[in-house]
This record gives sequence, structure tokens and C-alpha cells, in this order.
Amino acid sequence: MTYFFETYGCEMNIAESASVEQIFCSRGWTKARSAQVADAVIINTCSVRATAETRIFGRLGFYDGLKRVRNAEPDAKTRTMEEAARYVAENGPSPLTLIVMGCMAERLLNSLQKDFPVVDYVVGTYAKHRFGEIISAIEEGRAPVKIEEEPVYTFAETSYEEGAFSTFVPIMHGCNNFCTYCIVPYVRGREVSRPVSEILHELDILSSRGVKEITLLGQNVNSYAGMLSKNSGGKNDAVNFPGLLKSISAHLDSTGSGIKWIRFESSNPKDFSDELIDVIAHDSHVCKGLHIAVQHGSTEILKRMNRKYTREQYLDLVGKIKREIPDVSLSTDIMLGFPGETDEQFEEVLSLMEKVRFSSAFMYYYNPREGTPAAEMPNQIPIEVKKARLQKVIDTQLMIQEQVLGERVGKTVDVLADVVSRDDKTELLGKTEQNERVAFKGGLSLIGKFVSVRLDSLSGNTFRGHMEQGTQRC
Repeated sequence: MTYFFETYGCEMNIAESASVEQIFCSRGWTKARSAQVADAVIINTCSVRATAETRIFGRLGFYDGLKRVRNAEPDAKTRTMEEAARYVAENGPSPLTLIVMGCMAERLLNSLQKDFPVVDYVVGTYAKHRFGEIISAIEEGRAPVKIEEEPVYTFAETSYEEGAFSTFVPIMHGCNNFCTYCIVPYVRGREVSRPVSEILHELDILSSRGVKEITLLGQNVNSYAGMLSKNSGGKNDAVNFPGLLKSISAHLDSTGSGIKWIRFESSNPKDFSDELIDVIAHDSHVCKGLHIAVQHGSTEILKRMNRKYTREQYLDLVGKIKREIPDVSLSTDIMLGFPGETDEQFEEVLSLMEKVRFSSAFMYYYNPREGTPAAEMPNQIPIEVKKARLQKVIDTQLMIQEQVLGERVGKTVDVLADVVSRDDKTELLGKTEQNERVAFKGGLSLIGKFVSVRLDSLSGNTFRGHMEQGTQRC
């Protein structure tokens, strides 16, 4: 039997889709070439912005039509579904099971299936461990089993994607911060930290499968507060995030792991400690490309966002990081058009960008989320104003980005080669410790290996370079 995933949203969703895919694979299922010919389609959803949910509603309409085609119903419309129509012509009526999981599934847990009968299963963020039962029901042709949630989050053993050299490793779930614009704490619940022993066990699995870099994931990784193992409960067994990084690095060295690089996201500036900066500065495994979301440049807006730090504190943190880690590269998230944002407060965003000089940024305008405090705040900003401000921020960032990345030209850096270039099959694409993309000439044997590359030029956001001779490593 075959499955097909559609994954929307953040890296955590990508990791969770990969962990569920492992369950399907362990049961002998294979990946379908498209959703139109799959036995089961799993949509992993996002609720961070209303537009993300609107897109899913549109997809549910598509799948309603697809199910009609797959069931060979007389009134089925086959336009845009020709592949499914051919499949049915060759194999006869072939039922499709539609599963919706993720944050939107959790938020609409009690209403989604009633409003959209096309959905066979709604799997919230606390019920992923029930996929074994779902798969059995599909295999046996039984009616959908009822999925009840348990109020305890369970981490998957691994989120590995077959053939990947880079992979995500979830270390936390949930968030305690309650930023006034964010729905995540309501759909993912309070923070839960994964035991150190479980994380190290997953690293052993990943090492055996040839993984070369990992990204530790959580809604706020630097508030990690885990125990050494699931059954340990003493104070002496508690581990903070810098301690976790040290444990991971020591484990990689002691086991002779092929995993060289450790990345992490997301980070809240309020929890970015001096101890963490010291670990990043002195541990060769921890990458020097850091994503630290600022969200805004005005202390007043940050206060209304409930971010729990000021503009000055963020700039002080950046200054400290740059002093301690000279080769650091910084990226961020920036939100425009928060309720009540004045022209002067918007200008503070631009001035902060000029001071910090981010190498990249995810930029977006505020989108109200039902159920969050910001959605009820007065002085909501008109969409035309939000779009204009966003464009100005994008233009500013592109100018800064070109300058910051341009300063890297001429340097020789380590690169993890991970894929053949789509534009030139004689070239490889890889990424640096600072998470920059690099294209260079090289053979297929270098895929999955670290090489030293001199950065010769910059084209958009991608460097072009040449490999230094004799620099290939495992």
C-alpha cells in the first residue's frame, strides 16, 4: 500500500511528518508518486497564520473531488485529476483515506471532521502514537477507528528522512511564552523537554544511517529543561540547554559519530544566556549560524507582544555574541503591522536591522489569529499599510544581505555537499556552517561529505566557489 504526505508550516512539522512516515515504512508501505494514486494521504497542518489554514481548507475541497474520482462516482469531475482517473480505469474503484494532523488538527479537533466529512481521521498533536491503529484499520478495510487524545506528548524515536545527510531532532514540544500574537501555546500546550538519553539514542540511529548534521528543534530550545533519562527525577539529573549541547558534543566524540555539525532553532532572546554563548564559541560541533527572532525593533511593541525583552536588551545580546563569536552569522524573524504600530515604531525596525545587519530574515506582516490577545487589540493596521511596510523591510534586508554576504567572498569555508545542482549537473550544492548555500564543481562521490571551498562570488543568495584540492573529508 502507498502513502503521500503534504506538510505545511515549520521545521517541527517537517520532523513530525518524517517520524510518522517511519511508521508507514515499518509496516511495508511505500511512498506514492502523487496524492492522486495514494491509498492514504496525510496533511500535516499549520495554524500560525490564518492564510495557512485557508490553504488547507482549499486542499480539503480538492480531496473531496479526488475521493469522488477514486470511488468512481458518476458525477466525479476529472479535470486536474487525470492521473487518478487513469488509475481507476486500470484498477477499478480505489478508496482513499484522508488524514489531517498537526496544529490545525489540534485547534479544530472537535469540529473539523463534522465540517469537512471528506476527512477520515483528525490526529491532534498528542495522538501521533495512534498511527499504528490507523494503518491497521486501513489495511484491513475497516471503518475509521475513533482517535482519543491523551494529555501527554510522546516524542518519536527518530525523525529521520531516508537518504538525508541533514535531519531534525526534536528536543522540546510546546511553549510557555504566550506571545500575544501566537497560537502555538494553545495548540501545542506547555513545554515538555525530551530526556537526554532519548536524544542521544536518536543520534546513534542517525549516525548509523550516515547523517552528518542535526538541527535541534523546539518552539524555544534555549528554555530546555530535561532530565538525563525518562525515569530520573532528582535535581542533580536536570540539564539545561547549554548542558544538553555539551552532552551531545561529548557523545558524538566518544562514539566516533560522523555527525559533525549541530544547529538549533528556535531561540527566544530572553533565554539566550552567557553560558550558551560560551558553549557556541568554544564547541567546534556547534554551528556559528544563529537564528534569534527579534520580531520588532520597538520596545513598546515588544512589550505588547509579550516578548519579555527590550530593544536595548536584544542589541546588547547581539553585541555580546559578536564579540565572543567573531565568525557568527545572524538571521531573524521580523513582524510588521502589529496592532497600534506607529510610523515611528516602524522606523525602529529599520534602524535595528541596520545596527544588527542580519545575513537573512523571515519577514511577514501581522495576521490576526482567533483566540489570541492581539486579535482583540485596538488600532489594527490596514492591510495596505502592512504590505507597504513589509516591502520596505524586504528592500532594506536585501540591501543589507548583499553587503553582509559580499564580505564573505574570498574566504575558504567548510561545506557539506548535499545535492547536485538543478542548473548544472557538473556542480554540487552544499551549505556552510553559517547555513549559506554554495555551488561548486564536484563529482557525485562528494555528496554527503565535508569539503573546503573558496567562496569566489555571490549570485543572489548563493555563493559560487571552487573546492580546495585535497580537502575532502568523511
